[in-house]
Amino acid sequence: MKYLMTCWLCLLFLSLPLLVWFGHVMRRGGPLPAVQSTGLRGYMKITPGRKEQFLDKHCSECALVSSSGQMLGAGVGEEIDKIGCVIRMNNAPTRGYEKDVGNRTSVRVVSHTSVPLLVKNELYYFQQSADTTYVFWGPERNMRQDGKGRIFNTLLKIAKKYPNVRIYAVTKEKIQYCDRVFQNETGKNRMKTGAFLSTGFFTMILAIDMCDSIHVYGMIDDNYCSRANHSVVPYHYYERNRINECRMYRVHEHTQRGGHRFITEKAIYAKWATRHRMDFKHPSWSF
Repeated sequence: MKYLMTCWLCLLFLSLPLLVWFGHVMRRGGPLPAVQSTGLRGYMKITPGRKEQFLDKHCSECALVSSSGQMLGAGVGEEIDKIGCVIRMNNAPTRGYEKDVGNRTSVRVVSHTSVPLLVKNELYYFQQSADTTYVFWGPERNMRQDGKGRIFNTLLKIAKKYPNVRIYAVTKEKIQYCDRVFQNETGKNRMKTGAFLSTGFFTMILAIDMCDSIHVYGMIDDNYCSRANHSVVPYHYYERNRINECRMYRVHEHTQRGGHRFITEKAIYAKWATRHRMDFKHPSWSF
């Protein structure tokens, strides 16, 4: 009898850490996060040598700066520039907006559709900003490496012309992974819904892969546009005459083919923020 009691006590003692962990997970609102860092092998360097080189960059603290009109008047440029790594998207400029968005750019994540905008101003992006790491994403038809990928071919020319610039492409496997993450989070197949993941989605995934903590600037939450007192701002801080942000988000959320699910993506980020070191500023999010 004494032996059995001893066994039961040992078993209980060994089970306590598991019970504590389970209780912690339940309090955090469910199972382990659907998105976890998968490392940086999903980002391959574009180089004339065609050698397999993957992104090798780690940041203890990152500022992810949105291109939203919310950044106008934010006055956080100096705060952003003090953060170790600053991530921007597409062709979002800093010149003329330094007071609100800062001046430094460590990493720039760019959609295949924005490549012509960078090439149009290539001296600025690839010569004057040569210390920036560029990460490009796009569908296989544009990024294939057999000579038929139109955007890949353009980026390869840039890599040859500016050999000191670090240019990477999101691999086909990483894009498929992002599709699976979207489906796991929403229960919907991204392609069947007629949607494209946004540059913001790929940027958020990269930030999780690369950064220990993430400060997101200028990104609204999924309920922002439903509030009666929400501010009306341009879709991009550098394009004043474009459609306003909330109207753009609503159009994309409900379009049947070719839209981004901006509002749905923001709801996904809110989930991730409860499980990663991530906060949102200007406007701030409450969870």
